[in-house]
Amino acid sequence: MTVEQLIPVAYLLAAVTFVLGLKGLSSPTTAVQGNRIAAAGMLVAVVATFFAREVQGGIPVILGGIAVGGVAGFYGARVVKMTAMPQMVALFNGAGGGAAALVAFLEFARSFQGYPVELGPTIATFLGLIIGAVSFSGSGIAFGKLQGVITPRAFRYPGQQAVTGLLVLAMVLLAAAILLSGRTGVFAVAPGAFLVAIAIVALVFGVALVMPIGGADMPVVISLLNAYTGLAVAMAGFTLSNQLLIVAGTLVGASGTILTRLMSKAMNRSLGNVLFGAFGAATTAGVTAAAGADDGRSIRSISAEDAAILLGYAQNVIVVPGYGLAVAQAQHNVRELADVLESKGINVRYAIHPVAGRMPGHMNVLLAEANVPYEKLFDMEQINPEFPRADVALVIGANDVTNPAARSNPGSPIYGMPILDVDKAQNVIVIKRSMKPGFAGIDNDLYLDPKTAMLFGDAKEAVGKVVAELKKAA
Repeated sequence: MTVEQLIPVAYLLAAVTFVLGLKGLSSPTTAVQGNRIAAAGMLVAVVATFFAREVQGGIPVILGGIAVGGVAGFYGARVVKMTAMPQMVALFNGAGGGAAALVAFLEFARSFQGYPVELGPTIATFLGLIIGAVSFSGSGIAFGKLQGVITPRAFRYPGQQAVTGLLVLAMVLLAAAILLSGRTGVFAVAPGAFLVAIAIVALVFGVALVMPIGGADMPVVISLLNAYTGLAVAMAGFTLSNQLLIVAGTLVGASGTILTRLMSKAMNRSLGNVLFGAFGAATTAGVTAAAGADDGRSIRSISAEDAAILLGYAQNVIVVPGYGLAVAQAQHNVRELADVLESKGINVRYAIHPVAGRMPGHMNVLLAEANVPYEKLFDMEQINPEFPRADVALVIGANDVTNPAARSNPGSPIYGMPILDVDKAQNVIVIKRSMKPGFAGIDNDLYLDPKTAMLFGDAKEAVGKVVAELKKAA
């Protein structure tokens, strides 16, 4: 048996490690091990590929690509802050989709031998090109919205759905033109021109698909684009007759699709509503004291000393982390606060909403970075029944996922969305920079609740001051 004949065996081994790695990623306690197993499998697959006859002449170019990609990936992993991780994930999604699209395009150009074309491989090429290009341009828009380069607010324009529908129709007709050209004699244009046109329309479709979506829905969009990239890679596998790409792409596509479905369910919205509903396009004015005066309620602010007293006399405290915690990099201060409270015999737990932050699992990763024990993290379904027994709910930057309007106001855009029942706690402390609405652009009725006290300021500094006051009182 030659070395080249062992390549499929190496690919099969790599595919098994991908499955094991994905299984490991299902729990924070095994995530690091799962990541290492999958990375080892990918290393085996890459090394095995060098022995394939088809790549022997292009090894210098491949090594150059590995060097560039390796440096970029290492730099990103080491330098990019956790708050910017969603943007980096969006870029990685886009890079994967763009690579799959290029593979489909170049492989068709290389293998095209004239008409009639093979139906199966050609359809796989079209799908890889279209899905990859949509993922590339869509991920670019998602990056811009998360980074603030593009306005994160959703918007509608006349004929929006008609435009997206026409773009889809154009891609279908162009693909059909390639299949029919040469068979009927109707089309005299070279297939390469049609293929370029498909790529351009797919890129425009990616922009048209993601641009109208509001920033609050970006976690779902990132997950969906991740699934797109996986499907594009799987199609590239069909085009290249590479079983490993088919397996890896299918795993990513399936897991991304499942995650997208779970996140949509967590917001009590359909995927169609996320993609085409323009959630957050019409926003209300920011909450102010004057706004609360209409019904006799007003905002109550407290000092760090007052917050420390309230927390110090509690028996049960539930911490609700949000994007404000991530922006301020306050996770280590929050862990220190929990340590101080627990040294006083106070029970401290953490409430994690499925779409808190700007990417799936954002809060879990941040708290794990601060060595918060995993058993203290509770999902929404687990922790919601505990809020009525909590003496204090400490909300740090979480806005939309704690808004009682989701339960009580049928006119609210988030009505019906499952939320953390923070307003049912005996007392609520909200740490926030200002009264500016959250990423969804809507006001939070929680801030006008008589039980709620606002501690204004940067989350890291505010929590640090509370810790200092608690230590002084010890």
